[in-house]
Amino acid sequence: MKKIIVFVLALSLTSASISCKKDINKLGKTVLNLGGADEANAIIDFNNNFLDSYKSTSGHVEGILKYADAAVTKSKGGDVMMMPVILSSMDYTLQKIQKVPSGFGKDQASIETDFKNYKTQKDNLEKKYEELKSYINSEDYKDDKGAKAETLKKEIGAAAQTFFTSGENIVAKIKPATDAAEEVILKDHPMKEYIISSKSLMISLDSVMDVLDKQAGGQFNEAEAQKKYDEFAKTVENNSKLDFNVKNPQYAYKKTLFENVNKNASIFLDSYRKLIRDSKAAGKIPENNLREIDSAYDSVLNSYNSFVK
Repeated sequence: MKKIIVFVLALSLTSASISCKKDINKLGKTVLNLGGADEANAIIDFNNNFLDSYKSTSGHVEGILKYADAAVTKSKGGDVMMMPVILSSMDYTLQKIQKVPSGFGKDQASIETDFKNYKTQKDNLEKKYEELKSYINSEDYKDDKGAKAETLKKEIGAAAQTFFTSGENIVAKIKPATDAAEEVILKDHPMKEYIISSKSLMISLDSVMDVLDKQAGGQFNEAEAQKKYDEFAKTVENNSKLDFNVKNPQYAYKKTLFENVNKNASIFLDSYRKLIRDSKAAGKIPENNLREIDSAYDSVLNSYNSFVK
């Protein structure tokens, strides 16, 4: 249940009257060195583009890992009905990142190091996968009894570990500056109330997924799952009570998008209740419930991203 929340906030700074220096001072000890509106925009752009890249590439990498497992089994004479089909990576945003913005302050250098490792291992994984695919398709494993498959699987596993570690490091390091840049952008924005409330909804949803991730594959803890359900249900209720009433006509279309966030969040709750019921009976979370909750999560995430774009 790999999850990545993409808090996309692509709202133009020109739409709000702000004082960057004043707002940044409110943030206390946060690691941020905003030089103005352009720097805040650069931070937001980096955040959006990187997280979009990480989200799309992570699924591709997980597919490669599954392919490597199947390749070893097949090369050793095991029963593999069909090799996993790995679709091409749909990462179109990485190339948009020209540099790590200076607004990340003292973390800029370490983010640059992690970002370099991220790109290196992303390319490395693709090359190793192509090498393994060629090995399997040509049935070269019949010559070495699967030795190369085992070697490539280990190399792919190591590269994936570095890839995910670098990605998670970047996500953690860019968050303080991104949150600060969001505050700058939202200071006088007409949709501030709805965006902040919806972001709280997404944070609560992330907390739900943390619990389900922890319980996946182990014993089901009904009390813990129910507690998170109640918390998220309350957040959804509060967000749904907001009457989207933004006078500026340029945001009129956002009303439907805001409502879609709440609609998909309610559908997630439906799937969550089903998961609790089925897991209680089975003693663990069934695979089909995990797939359903993942799909419901993606729907909420996508609707949120569409709303704040």
